Amino acid sequence: MKNVTIGLLAHVDAGKTTFAEQLLYHTQAIRSRGRVDHKDTFLDTHEIEKTRGITVFADQAEFVRGDTRYFLLDTPGHVDFSPEMERALQVLDYAVVIVSAVEGVEGHTETVWQLLRRHGIPTFFFINKTDRTGADPQRVYEEIYAQLSDGALLLPEWEDTALPEELKVSLAERDERILDAYFEGSMSESDWQEAMRSMVREGKLFPCMQGSALLDLGIDSFLDKLEYLTVTDYDAIGPFAGRVYKIRHDDKGTRITYIKALQGVLKVRDELASGPAEDDEPKRITGIRRVNGLKYTTVDWAAAGELFAVIGLSKVKPGDGVGSLQDRRDSELVPTLKSKVLFEPPVHLKEVLNAFQLLGAEDPSLNVSWDVTLQELHIQVMGQIQLEILEQIMSERFMIPVAFGPPEILYKETIASAVYGCGHFEPLKHYAEVLLKLEPGERGSGLNFMNECHPDDLAVGYQHQIGQVLLECGHHGLLTGSPLTDLRMTLLSGRAHNKHTHGGDFREAALRALRQGLEQAENILLEPVYDFKISIDPGHLGKVMTDIQQASGSFAPPEMTESKAVITGKVPVGTFMNYAVRLASMTQGKGALSLKVTEYQPCHQTITVVALKNYNKDADPAYPSSSIFCSKGQAYPVPWDEAQEHMHIHNDYPPVS
Repeated sequence: MKNVTIGLLAHVDAGKTTFAEQLLYHTQAIRSRGRVDHKDTFLDTHEIEKTRGITVFADQAEFVRGDTRYFLLDTPGHVDFSPEMERALQVLDYAVVIVSAVEGVEGHTETVWQLLRRHGIPTFFFINKTDRTGADPQRVYEEIYAQLSDGALLLPEWEDTALPEELKVSLAERDERILDAYFEGSMSESDWQEAMRSMVREGKLFPCMQGSALLDLGIDSFLDKLEYLTVTDYDAIGPFAGRVYKIRHDDKGTRITYIKALQGVLKVRDELASGPAEDDEPKRITGIRRVNGLKYTTVDWAAAGELFAVIGLSKVKPGDGVGSLQDRRDSELVPTLKSKVLFEPPVHLKEVLNAFQLLGAEDPSLNVSWDVTLQELHIQVMGQIQLEILEQIMSERFMIPVAFGPPEILYKETIASAVYGCGHFEPLKHYAEVLLKLEPGERGSGLNFMNECHPDDLAVGYQHQIGQVLLECGHHGLLTGSPLTDLRMTLLSGRAHNKHTHGGDFREAALRALRQGLEQAENILLEPVYDFKISIDPGHLGKVMTDIQQASGSFAPPEMTESKAVITGKVPVGTFMNYAVRLASMTQGKGALSLKVTEYQPCHQTITVVALKNYNKDADPAYPSSSIFCSKGQAYPVPWDEAQEHMHIHNDYPPVS
């Protein structure tokens, strides 16, 4: 029996969870079908999901069809929980994108599609809600074809193993080799079947089907096509390798790590290597669980292709490889808002922090942080709905009442041109000196470290230490104290002392060199930017265009029909994050707005933001730009603008290019 992991993805309210219920019912995995409005679906197991009628957590189930065992992941469709959805993508063999036959391709659908293509995941489409008033499956298929991929193909019905002639023609039109074989008549039915499976698996063909999950239309046909077209080739022989895709904690606080087995077999009491996150020490697996909705069964082993949960790993994060797979995959969808956690006595900081650290382990995108200077606890979020859910989780799961400050834009900072930065750290009996070159990176590139330091200047071990320090998260800029990004840091040279250099000395010197370089640079404040798509009645076009311009946005010429105007463009998150309310009021709820954060750009109101943030770069004790030198047994500080003259590395730096 082959193992196949499939994920269900959609824009919110496309009917994804109802579709999942039908798959499980038709394969006899559940005895009765639940409904979202009845709050009794198999996979929306949390009270929060039942109350709100949306999927918040990526939960899983199993079902069998023919000779295939499917592991089903139902992912959140609301944009506020996109990181949870993206983490599930890392373990999918195939994806099923649910699209409403009424609303069609929406903003989050496009975001999901782009992620699927970057991950190279074979994808099916199911056009749902064909029973609803206003449904037009053909129009929606044409939107998928035009807006997402011309590899989309609306499949005809067929009952036996022989493909219908019209389908063969469609396949031949998409592949020259198949086209030649088609004209020659040299392909057998099994050849056609294999060719179609290969095209799906290679991302050349994206089958589309249609029906109504609520009325149980098209489900059996979909399952037939799914079984016919999905293929995997997992190898249970060889060393175990897996990928972590989820972390949870049970009622007793036990950490449960969810893994997709990619190769080999894992048994209870095996020691599992899990990379740097576990300090390179293998951890013993004390339990293995097969999870199905709310229930689980304890098993002795798990094999390649399976989804399961283990007990015994204490520090790995979602995206980490385990066993013989020692790499990490980071999320692309990152929050653009941050909020302060508010609580009052008798609630104690320690219990709040402990709770959020557990939540941060389960959802790393929260980026839980304690600001020592402000004495504030901050988290990063995707939107207001996520804050409401977190408030409910803290109350129901941890019995801790909290609130949140208004979401603030998460700005970032970079530099405009190349500069040098030098840092020296020499209190009594300590010594380290670092010379860096700082250059602006491509937008969206993050922090990158290059090493051009010769081993004769500085031992390789110290060079690696400097690289690790510079690639840490948490470096911040001079304008607002916002995180640094899009920066390439090159180690040019360094100095150590045979007797006095200690482990943390190069950390101090490297950070001072970074900060000293920033002091010389032209610093740039970056803000997150939405790609937007607005569909409205043509009568509202003028008002909406004016709103976009007043929000410092830009747009392409509108696409017009008799009944609809569609505007696409870019606009700062800070000026448009609450626009949905205004649009709904203006259009009596008939306008449609899709927003997705795609990039950071130079802030359109830097002076205003810098004044509001009121960050004092000279009053940041954890991040100084001065260097520390020593003379006659006494340490003394040297301001950043005088540091170069005191450096022991030569002062004549090469020209910046």
